[in-house]
Amino acid sequence: MTATLDEAMDLGPTGRPRREFPEPQALASHGPAHIIAMCNQKGGVGKTTTSVNLGAAFAEYGRKVLAVDFDPQGALSTGLGVPAFDVPTIYDLMLGNIKDPHEAIQKTRIENLDVIPANIDLSAAEVHLIGEVAREQILARILRKVAPDYDVIIVDCQPSLGLLTVNALTAAHGVVIPLACEYFALRGVALLVETVDKVRDRLNPAIELDGIVATMYDARTLHSREVMERVVDAFGDDVLDTVITRTVKFPDASVAGLPITQYAPEHNAAHAYRQLARELVARGAVA
Repeated sequence: MTATLDEAMDLGPTGRPRREFPEPQALASHGPAHIIAMCNQKGGVGKTTTSVNLGAAFAEYGRKVLAVDFDPQGALSTGLGVPAFDVPTIYDLMLGNIKDPHEAIQKTRIENLDVIPANIDLSAAEVHLIGEVAREQILARILRKVAPDYDVIIVDCQPSLGLLTVNALTAAHGVVIPLACEYFALRGVALLVETVDKVRDRLNPAIELDGIVATMYDARTLHSREVMERVVDAFGDDVLDTVITRTVKFPDASVAGLPITQYAPEHNAAHAYRQLARELVARGAVA
């Protein structure tokens, strides 16, 4: 049987030739951190899953990683098995109840991966901060105190474009946009990119789009393939080569309070997040 053109060229889901990215070299020293805002105003697109597993993959490659739970649902904290109640949280830091962010940092079961947790209290932060001077820069001031200790800081944003998300974008060097391969998820990405542009113009000239990562991809469905094609057509090289496919292993790992790289280290999904970490290093977004 004659191979199709795609098979002959070995094209990946993005329509580009498949690439393997080299394993990052070991670092001679740590810090200052590259701060990534994991952002999409639509819920259920894989922001927290990507924050947890990308952070764990970077940690595997010897990077010191701080994950900041910036969503009142506290899913990042839960996904890494970290308590989020009766402990200092990002909410306490945002309101100035505690001044030193080191007091809120908790170790995880993964070497090189720490967390600042969040819980439902964070939902009140926007109301409390509305009258603060330079309220969009509060998170930046907090992270500045710990950036020298880490190589990567990942801020897992809530699904909105409110004050908390603007704080994350103002603090960040780069944005990673997880995009579920579904039509309704695609519609909001242009709005988010527009918001990033506004933050660049008005608050944070240094912010860049580190990449759009397609999540929940299912090659068996025409819908997934069509959405992927439209994303690549619209955003070109901003779409990362690494694609995260659907699997029941992700909710299983979340229940266990572990990243997929620890829960099922040989699973294709674990390999995909390691590939994503390597791609971001290869692109120069992360050292």
